[in-house]
Amino acid sequence: MRLSHIILVPASFAIAALVSLLAATLSVTAIETSSQDAVEGQLILHGYEWASVQSDGLQVVLSGTAPSEAARFRALSAAGSVVDAARVIDNISIPVTEAIEPPRFSIEILRNDAGISMIGLIPAQTDREALNEDVQQIARGSHVTDLLEVADYPVPANWAEALEFAMFALEKLPRSKISMDAGKVAITALADSEKQKATWARELKREAPRSALLAIDIAAPRPVITPFTLRFLIDEEGARFDACSAHDTVGRAKIVSAATDAGLEGSANCTIGLGVPSPDWPEAVELGIRAIKALEGGSITFSDADVTLVAPDTTPQATFDRIVGELENDLPDLYSLHSVLPEPVKIDGSGDGQGPPEFVATKSPEGTVQLRGRLTDETLRSAAENYARARFGSTNVYPATRLDPDLPADWPTRVLAALEALSLLSSGAAVVQPEVVDLRGMTGDPDASAMVSRVLSGKLGASENFRVNVVYKEELDPRHDLPSPQQCAANINAVMNEAKITFAPGSANIETSAAGTIDKIAEIMKDCADVRMEIAGYTDSQGREEMNQALSQNRAQAVLNALLTRRILTTNLTAKGYGEDDPIADNGTEDGREANRRIEFKLLEADDTQDPETEGAADETGEGDPATQADPTGDSDDPAATDTDASETPQEDDTAEGDAASGPPFAGPASLTPEDEDTRPKPRPER
Repeated sequence: MRLSHIILVPASFAIAALVSLLAATLSVTAIETSSQDAVEGQLILHGYEWASVQSDGLQVVLSGTAPSEAARFRALSAAGSVVDAARVIDNISIPVTEAIEPPRFSIEILRNDAGISMIGLIPAQTDREALNEDVQQIARGSHVTDLLEVADYPVPANWAEALEFAMFALEKLPRSKISMDAGKVAITALADSEKQKATWARELKREAPRSALLAIDIAAPRPVITPFTLRFLIDEEGARFDACSAHDTVGRAKIVSAATDAGLEGSANCTIGLGVPSPDWPEAVELGIRAIKALEGGSITFSDADVTLVAPDTTPQATFDRIVGELENDLPDLYSLHSVLPEPVKIDGSGDGQGPPEFVATKSPEGTVQLRGRLTDETLRSAAENYARARFGSTNVYPATRLDPDLPADWPTRVLAALEALSLLSSGAAVVQPEVVDLRGMTGDPDASAMVSRVLSGKLGASENFRVNVVYKEELDPRHDLPSPQQCAANINAVMNEAKITFAPGSANIETSAAGTIDKIAEIMKDCADVRMEIAGYTDSQGREEMNQALSQNRAQAVLNALLTRRILTTNLTAKGYGEDDPIADNGTEDGREANRRIEFKLLEADDTQDPETEGAADETGEGDPATQADPTGDSDDPAATDTDASETPQEDDTAEGDAASGPPFAGPASLTPEDEDTRPKPRPER
């Protein structure tokens, strides 16, 4: 065989192999390109731009981050509709889904005369059977509607305490709505009286869990005013009300408008209450005030339907007759008018003057009462002295009266009425004459003038002339000197900034040098017993976390116990340790750690929470009639802490920070003692 034939055959096979390999490569490339283009086009057509496509031989690899599992599946399906689904390789990722937040557990409870209804969502771990038993017991046989739903999620912190308090409030308040969750309890209720409202508010605040915010809105019915009294006068001091009563907001507005037109300046304290003699009371009062304006002085007194007009003693008889006649014709038929044009009356005030006979009772700011002037007989003298001792105190009355049998027959009534009216004042004088009873003085009660007018009007009779000049002095108000919660906090802040509360190193024992600071805080707390505060303890980040937690708790509790030993009411104080939480400075520096070691007094009052005397009162417009509030509704704060009395171990003394605790917001950073410097451990990395 020739050599050319030997070479040609293998060469032919080699060429064929190369051609085949080239053809196969071209075919695969064409398939990859066409598959990739086709899949990319399909994905773009369906809006899956987030997916990227790569071809690897016959395989089509999809990658990218799908917005959801459903989007990933739809993208794979779209690719499988173009090429064989077996060729599609899934490299698509999905973002890690956030854990589903647990629902907000809460209960709305409504109680009225018809029964109790509950609606809301509670944790599955709540003992629903026990809850229903408690509600059934509170309902005392009335109907109970249970519309509660259950969800199987972890029980929120403080849920049990809030629910227990809600049951306490439900039992205490027969007409109420209670809205609660783990962090807040809002109570709306209707009381039978102002006294009951104040009592309920105090009890609820005392029993409220320190771990939940508390909002209280308790309404009381309008007061019953008897007699329904209004007294308006114009004298040398200007126009004013000694007493003002109205039965609704519209009537009050009409009365105040007439008084303003007659010269009244500023606002008027006009009480909205029950007991009005007729619906046209505002119109009758408006007519009376206009008459006083026309007389340019004098007084008009309404006691139920009896009306007494006393003109200035300088009024001409013709003017007096005209104005009185017009008023008498214009007044509604129910009202009876008695008009007086008095002779000039001079008040001597000594009881022994040369003018008309007088009985004078004076009350000093210290509470001493002197009785001078004339009484009819020994019976009246004994009655007046005994009545005064009953009103003012047996050791505070000094009688110096003389007998005069020629006094008017109604003298005993006028004397006793004057003494009763004087007892409503902080200091002042009552002068009784045959033609007038004059009472003047000072008081810390803004309603005293109305009460004095009501007493004199009721005891003397509507047709009698009396004068009332009572001045309200805010500094005499027993509530005036009581600091606000914010003032309590500021005062404690000042004390703790002057001297820190220091502890033995690694211990909860308050050092002797801090006794003066505790004494000053205790003195402040005497006027702040009703202010809800938390004594919070904090440490720096040195030492073990659990030991710092226990140490801070024990130190906060030690401060509370120190106040208790000083006979301070600690019902509204709570001690809680926060360990190394909530640093206010950098734990990486010495100054920062010193600032973080602190005791804080924190206000727990809600911003809108009022004191028990005013909390939840109906608004000043007087709305809130019990008849319209049988089913009160509404939503309306008060964290605190649990007490732990754990003893520290020697290990804690070695590892926990040894510091002097005090600090913001009601104290500055604490100072370290030399012992603290010696025993404090070396800094460790912050957590």
